[in-house]
Amino acid sequence: MANDSPRDKKTDLINHILDIELGWFLNVNPTITSECQRNPEAFKLMRGSNFVTWSKKTLALYLEHLGDTQSQGRNLVREKYAKIQKLIPCQNSSPALNNNVEIQERWQREAREKYPLIFRRGDGAGFTWYLRCELDTYSPAVLESYLNDLKAASLEGRNLVIETYDRIVKKLGHSSLEEWHKTRETKE
Repeated sequence: MANDSPRDKKTDLINHILDIELGWFLNVNPTITSECQRNPEAFKLMRGSNFVTWSKKTLALYLEHLGDTQSQGRNLVREKYAKIQKLIPCQNSSPALNNNVEIQERWQREAREKYPLIFRRGDGAGFTWYLRCELDTYSPAVLESYLNDLKAASLEGRNLVIETYDRIVKKLGHSSLEEWHKTRETKE
């Protein structure tokens, strides 16, 4: 009974999502090719580190949504980049999307304040636009479930932006985001 633990189920969901998204990502033809397209493992690291913070319910809903859109011949990654480049408009103005953005903007501000050498991107407008374009591709059910995940994390005093980046830097060989930030301070 190899894959019966809850952790394995969550990992399986994440791996299935990454397989679909990576296939789409490698077929996106944006104006500027990103580094992640030249390095699929970096794409998986970044996306997977974020998905680890999601509940199994949200992951299952998202995987279902990906399958539904894939069967319609859509590529949500292409759609997201088209929205980012303002080639097609964002259309979702639901309260769930806006509340998702508000929570994550707050976490991004907190991350910039705590780790200014890592999170240097000005006022966060680029983060917010990217996030809004991404969330615009989610189904209403995914948006609601994801919002519930964010609210639960917020009530627990967690910051999922920091948690995601901490996971990334650990996978890159650092002991923590805190340690990586201190190393960068000594180089500045």
